[in-house]
Amino acid sequence: MAQAKRQRGERLQIMLSAEELVALDDFRFRHRMPSRAAAIREILRRGLGVVEKLASGGARSSDFGVVHRGPVRHRPSR
Repeated sequence: MAQAKRQRGERLQIMLSAEELVALDDFRFRHRMPSRAAAIREILRRGLGVVEKLASGGARSSDFGVVHRGPVRHRPSR
């Protein structure tokens, strides 16, 4: 298993909002993770182990943000 951890042949680049980056760094430091990459791998491991969420047709990547900001089309009532 230790050898499998060293064999990472794929690189994944993601864009995060400022709020998502703060949440990631908070998780990383709270759990004393050595790097952002290690924190992301741990979050993935935990998320995949708990919930398998299926995206409905037409879903956008922005629908799956880390920090909830409320409905996108929400308009205050007048």
